[in-house]
Amino acid sequence: MEIEFPRKLQLAYHAVCRPLCKRLDLPQTAFDILMFFGNNPKYRTARDVVEIRNIKANLVSVNVERLVREGYLERHSVAGDRRKMELLCTEKAKPVILEGRAVQQDFREKLLDGMEEETQRIFQRALKDMEHNIEEILKGAQ
Repeated sequence: MEIEFPRKLQLAYHAVCRPLCKRLDLPQTAFDILMFFGNNPKYRTARDVVEIRNIKANLVSVNVERLVREGYLERHSVAGDRRKMELLCTEKAKPVILEGRAVQQDFREKLLDGMEEETQRIFQRALKDMEHNIEEILKGAQ
């Protein structure tokens, strides 16, 4: 795989998200955070975004504050840990998340355009196998 592939993939994703982000007046990072919470309800903290999405903590902080201020996220105290705050999507966020998912689905379809179904299945299987191997490598590195 070409070394440039991950960067080009990210640039292409941002390009397809740009019209929605512009219409919503949301920076890409804020949109990414909102979609992270919308698509992954088991994750609920800013720390999750930092660790899983690998977005710098200061960027997460600034954009979470904006999403809270604009009514897309709500903060809730975590019982037993007064310093920890859960971030939950609001009703206002739901249509944005649905529209974002449609953009993401369209992006996936464009990525796979012209690829035969069998090739797509093999590709998906290869990604699952690689993910398993990555998890094993990480377990061994601890």
